[in-house]
Amino acid sequence: MNSKMLIGAVVGGLIVFIWQFLSWALINFHKGEQKYTPNQDTILQVLSTQLGEEGTYFLPNTPPGTSSEDQQKAMESQMGKPWAQISYHKSMSTDMGINMFRGYLTDVVAVLLLIWLLMKIPTLNMQTAVLSCIVVGVIGYLTTEYTNSIWFEKNTLPDLLDAVVSWTLCGAWLGFWLRR
Repeated sequence: MNSKMLIGAVVGGLIVFIWQFLSWALINFHKGEQKYTPNQDTILQVLSTQLGEEGTYFLPNTPPGTSSEDQQKAMESQMGKPWAQISYHKSMSTDMGINMFRGYLTDVVAVLLLIWLLMKIPTLNMQTAVLSCIVVGVIGYLTTEYTNSIWFEKNTLPDLLDAVVSWTLCGAWLGFWLRR
């Protein structure tokens, strides 16, 4: 790895990270994923007494070891009834430092991998860099957030916006930087 790649990744990761901050905190495109209920204290109390361990739960579900026939019957009996996906944690922490560091480091690694790919293009120009970055961002969106939305009926328009905007900005940076 050379200094051009490292600088490109550090700055590119910062660009993606700043967009993520703007999207989630300042502009708050993702507010629909964090709705408020005035019953939150009651719900959390019930969850804390009914869920034994931390994890993500899908309700309704069948116990481990349930036969395929019984799973099918259970699924049919739940058609048209409420369902939920719950991410349960026993203790909330507001210390964002390590999470922000991990998020930024992840962005730097992602941009570094992208730089490796871009540097394989012998005639890299600004347009190719930007379009390649957008394509990578959209591939990530389609294979994660969008695929999950198919099954869990979630609005992913904010995630698509994040993929396109952050990777367009990063692509512009990399198109400038890598061609120097």
